[in-house]
Amino acid sequence: MALDLLRIQALCFDVDGTIADTDDHLVAQLAALLDKVPLVSGRRSEKLARQAVMGLETPVHGAYAWLDRLGLDVPAQRLRARLHAMKAHQADPAHTRNPEAIDEVPHDMVAGVQEMLHALAAHYPMCTITTGGAPRVERFLEQNGVRDLFRIVVGAQTTRRMKPHPEPLFHAARVMGVDPKACLMIGDTTIDVRCGRLAGAQTVGVLCGFGTQRELKEAGADLILRTTSDLLAVLKPAKDTLGTTASPRPKEE
Repeated sequence: MALDLLRIQALCFDVDGTIADTDDHLVAQLAALLDKVPLVSGRRSEKLARQAVMGLETPVHGAYAWLDRLGLDVPAQRLRARLHAMKAHQADPAHTRNPEAIDEVPHDMVAGVQEMLHALAAHYPMCTITTGGAPRVERFLEQNGVRDLFRIVVGAQTTRRMKPHPEPLFHAARVMGVDPKACLMIGDTTIDVRCGRLAGAQTVGVLCGFGTQRELKEAGADLILRTTSDLLAVLKPAKDTLGTTASPRPKEE
């Protein structure tokens, strides 16, 4: 597996498990519950929790893939948005200042990613592409001081279709002013890899999230890295050759 570094003109990042340390938060929450079960405490609860979280990746993202193939991803997303709106409407204002953030968990960035993003933003236009809501991602990026590094945040409702369909990447490429084939899609699941490949882009799978090396390899990732921040060392030869090519973030379409 190898990348054509000189072909890369823009970077597309998945969020959960790629730049947001989502899986560790889920593991910690589940482990705290399991820790209360007799004979399942301490290290055993954490081990079982991690196995459960990682085991959910395949069926959950497999469901996304089948919805896409059947053309049902759009109505499924509309239903999801309606349920979220209903929950926000029913929220008790006395107990939450921001009903839209009821189900959100504050996540940290994957180690080293913040520094990596600042370094790469001087050389490449960048975007995020997620199956979650764009407002949540916007808040996450703002809280970590990196929102201005991204040209666009593509969420579940930004385009008609969502990952693994290539439409989100096509839209992001238009905003960034590059050919989709010149993009590099970076993500932790087979959904991210499939989205990139269907768009004609190169893909990088990272092992700091929900996907396994076997799954990412079988999906066709051009390169698999231990963690997202390792991308900086991979792209360094190319960015040193290209020099500073990125421009300030334009107004999104």
